[in-house]
Amino acid sequence: MYGPPSLRRPASSTGRRRTGVLAAVAGLVVSLLAFVPSTSASAAPSLLSQGKTVTTSSQESAGTPATAAVDGDNGTRWSSAFSDPQWIKVDLGTSASVSQIALRWEAAYAKSYKIEFSTDNSTWSTAYSTTTGPGGNETLNVSGTARYVRLTGTARATGYGYSLWEFQVFGTTGGDGGPQLPGGGDLGPNVLVFDPSTPNIQGKVDEIFKQQESAQFGTGRYALLFKPGTYNNINAQIGFYTSIAGLGLKPDDTTFNGDVTVDAGWFNGNATQNFWRSAENLALNPVNGTDRWAVSQAAPFRRMHVKGGLNLAPNGYGWASGGYIADSKIDGQVGPYSQQQWYTRDSSIGSWGNGVWNMTFSGVEGAPAQSFPNPPYTTLQNTPVSREKPFLYLDGNTYKVFVPAKRTNARGVSWNGTPQGESIPLSQFYVVKPGASAATINAAVQQGLHLLFTPGIYHVNQTINIDRANTVVLGLGLATIIPDNGVTALKVGDVDGVKLAGLLIDAGPQNSQVLVQVGPDNASANHSANPTSVQDVFVRVGGAGAGKATTGMVINSNDTIIDHTWLWRADHGEGIGWDTNRSDYGLQVNGDNVLATGLFVEHFNKYDVRWSGENGKTIFFQNEKAYDAPNQAAVQNGSVKGYAAYKVDDSVNTHEGWGLGSYCYFNVDPSIRQDHGFEAPVKSGVKFHDLLVVSLGGQGQYNHVINNTGSPTSGTSTVPSNVVSFP
Repeated sequence: MYGPPSLRRPASSTGRRRTGVLAAVAGLVVSLLAFVPSTSASAAPSLLSQGKTVTTSSQESAGTPATAAVDGDNGTRWSSAFSDPQWIKVDLGTSASVSQIALRWEAAYAKSYKIEFSTDNSTWSTAYSTTTGPGGNETLNVSGTARYVRLTGTARATGYGYSLWEFQVFGTTGGDGGPQLPGGGDLGPNVLVFDPSTPNIQGKVDEIFKQQESAQFGTGRYALLFKPGTYNNINAQIGFYTSIAGLGLKPDDTTFNGDVTVDAGWFNGNATQNFWRSAENLALNPVNGTDRWAVSQAAPFRRMHVKGGLNLAPNGYGWASGGYIADSKIDGQVGPYSQQQWYTRDSSIGSWGNGVWNMTFSGVEGAPAQSFPNPPYTTLQNTPVSREKPFLYLDGNTYKVFVPAKRTNARGVSWNGTPQGESIPLSQFYVVKPGASAATINAAVQQGLHLLFTPGIYHVNQTINIDRANTVVLGLGLATIIPDNGVTALKVGDVDGVKLAGLLIDAGPQNSQVLVQVGPDNASANHSANPTSVQDVFVRVGGAGAGKATTGMVINSNDTIIDHTWLWRADHGEGIGWDTNRSDYGLQVNGDNVLATGLFVEHFNKYDVRWSGENGKTIFFQNEKAYDAPNQAAVQNGSVKGYAAYKVDDSVNTHEGWGLGSYCYFNVDPSIRQDHGFEAPVKSGVKFHDLLVVSLGGQGQYNHVINNTGSPTSGTSTVPSNVVSFP
């Protein structure tokens, strides 16, 4: 991404070429709290609970005994007294590696409950908990060693008691499983954990920033994590591949009397290359009343509470081309200033300052009213479906990952009141560290563990396969996965509720057909109740070195949520050129009912986005066509000049998009013409709202906005051509 001139700079300064900066990054070793590994389940579990000894806190009547929940008969049930809490406990008879719990609820189910493990019937650990139990048949992938397994209900969904047709525990005992990978463990040397008493916090944060400030294609990866408490006089400047986050369950649990800052001094006040960093789950009292977060793509600002204003531009109001805010509360004004486009989702703001080309909001309390194109505000009152990104937090001294619940028609932050969702102990995660092989990672998933990638770079010679429902795959510090031999880096099965979050997938030198694939070809299952989500998962082809991929990301599974992604074929750095880092397609969507919130896709050789599934929706799209097209013939699509940035297939009957923009900057051959930025069938069910195309400084031009609709761009003034509604 490279922005046009700021409103404060002359148009003649548009001629530019981004230059990659490589920085050597020294290692930094920080001691962390150690965790006790737990043994988890085999890949071939057995039903262990049937017919075993079972006890309960109560039973409703003689006709609903405890034994009915473990008798294998779906026509008999246990039910409790009509009060909270109530529990049911099964004695497996011997210690076992437990991998799965199956609950078959009668109509009277638990909205809130937890599953606990014990080896001695005295000391208990929580294996699973939720405040949003759906009832019906639930399959819980858990991990741990237990003889005793207890379900405790704390909130009933009805006025009756708790009622289970079956309470089934699966796992292995004795010698029927192979060697087991441990869950939990320390977080490695590149995760720095602070508490308010840590000496010289500012010095340590500054040391990381000094290494990472201009290391755009460097190898350093860091996560700065702050335990709950108050931190005074902090200015945490955040450079490349650095994530900063609080370790509370809510942002206000970890408060800075100070700032979390991104500026652009390293690039002469130009923020258009401030990529690959994040801030999450903190409260800020900015020193001068306004925090500065001057970023462009792949720099999420999530679950933050700014007790003041937020400035999205660099010092001096130079170019900036972001960006993304979600689940955050900014008490004061958000000032975009020179930001060209921005997307804000499910948040609360005091006010919004201005707009350049495309400012899009969904589910944002305090957002400006719909007014595109003047001012260029696209405002949806709610977000149709959302589920916030999982995050690491501390429950006392125990690390857990919180998985927020799915919301429909969401508006405002998710963390007012008691956060809704599921808490998973770190003992149920395989903590992945650099050097881990794909085979080991896959074994951990098959064993029943979730994945937590610590900051680092991971080379894989086979695909990482996520075929188990509800698996969480969470990266810290922009953990980076590189396929070495042309494989797909990451594949998800056609299963419910997988959460992919916080990863950078970097193409290797041998061409991969696909880098990230969600669902197999011809996936058909309905996942509407529990969709897979892809959040802060970024794809890069070239830039850090030679890389090739035919398609960056393919979504085959129905109902998938793509929540903030940047798919980027590099226009600067190492290993770049029209054929050197060849990648024809950014995103291919084949699944139905797929929703994209915050979609950034840039510079692919052909279509940046091609949508083939039904009932797709996109809220906010930002694109640049490939700068380096050598001539008109190289981008000719049959009789059409140029491949659309966003194409909806002719076979599609229903599709809708809001707040979509495409830019061209054909600096190699400025005579190139692009017939349109967007292409879609003209059908009543296919609708677009608030579209724009822009020629950056006159380097190439668009003939239309969508199909043959919309005025051409012209001249060097970098003025958008807009279409408010299509058809």
